[in-house]
Amino acid sequence: MMTVGDILDAIEGWAPSKVAQSYDNVGLLVGDRSQKVEKILTALDLVPAVVDEAIETGSNLIITHHPTIFNPLKTVTGDSLEGSMIIRLIQAGISLIASHTNLDATEGGVSFALAEKLGLQDVTFLQPVTGKTLKLVTFVPVTAMETVRDALAEAGAGVIGKYDSCGFGIEGVGNFRPLEGANPHAGQVHGDIHSEKEIRYEVELPEWILQRVIRALKEAHPYEEVAYDIYSVQQASTRFGMGAIGILKKQVELADFLRLVSEKLEVAAIRFVGDTARPVRTIAVCGGSGSSLTGEAIRQGADAYVTGDITYHRFFDALDTNGAPAIALVDAGHYETEFMTRDLLRDFIQSKFSSVIVRSTSVKTSPIDIFTP
Repeated sequence: MMTVGDILDAIEGWAPSKVAQSYDNVGLLVGDRSQKVEKILTALDLVPAVVDEAIETGSNLIITHHPTIFNPLKTVTGDSLEGSMIIRLIQAGISLIASHTNLDATEGGVSFALAEKLGLQDVTFLQPVTGKTLKLVTFVPVTAMETVRDALAEAGAGVIGKYDSCGFGIEGVGNFRPLEGANPHAGQVHGDIHSEKEIRYEVELPEWILQRVIRALKEAHPYEEVAYDIYSVQQASTRFGMGAIGILKKQVELADFLRLVSEKLEVAAIRFVGDTARPVRTIAVCGGSGSSLTGEAIRQGADAYVTGDITYHRFFDALDTNGAPAIALVDAGHYETEFMTRDLLRDFIQSKFSSVIVRSTSVKTSPIDIFTP
């Protein structure tokens, strides 16, 4: 039977906690890694109605996008919304996992789900992460190359885009002489300098799995002293970033695109800056609160940018030096640009654990209503 730890590890492999923003609080928030899991409920937010639904459906685990415990709690009592829900979860034996900005930043994550909802094609990151990739270079005797290569791949190194086990090797000659106390794989202690045919092998890896990869290297490598170098790689990541950008199947006027947004995201009213007669096709998106990426959307040549939580002054970021819209800036709402995350989490977990029953909540967790006279 699956455990909370198994589910947590699967999420970590897809949306590592190390890519979450420093202010965030992700991972296991309530519960025990060793708890058995048969039924899971996914939601954007934890609200009392979601707790009710989890209890009614016999769920052992709730996975949300937004973390219920975000700001530090000094007490957990029934006098606050967060405290009362945490108490109910503990009493019912239900664990709680949050996958927030780490899921925002991963390929196939929140913004990619939003892009798919709007029918975008050829979707890539709007702002890829840079400076989080390392290159590991090591030197392996020819006879052990396959073993070491496979071990590094198994540890997660060598993933580039939609390919794994990526690496490059070139043959050369390594020289060494074992000293007193050594237990050499080749060569003699205090003997002549030994020459060995070796492969200089290099792979890329995200920085947060470095220690795991080094352990795998040392376990697979036949030498007791393993030589390796680590370099920082500055090119943009293909696996992690913020926002997404793609194209519509065909060009439409902004007014028609806004109708599409309203229909697909179930938005009753949309705030925006832009000329409704202007044609749009290249669309940038960021689920939730993404107004800080407006400038990047303009730089990437987007005709429109869809996100949520845009404040009054942030709308001015969409204007050019003449005060005309340089881009159509669309505030479709925080909940409305992220509600599909509940299904995203459901589908991912179900694909990894077929024996577990995974449901997405039927509850609209946003407390906001819109009054239209």
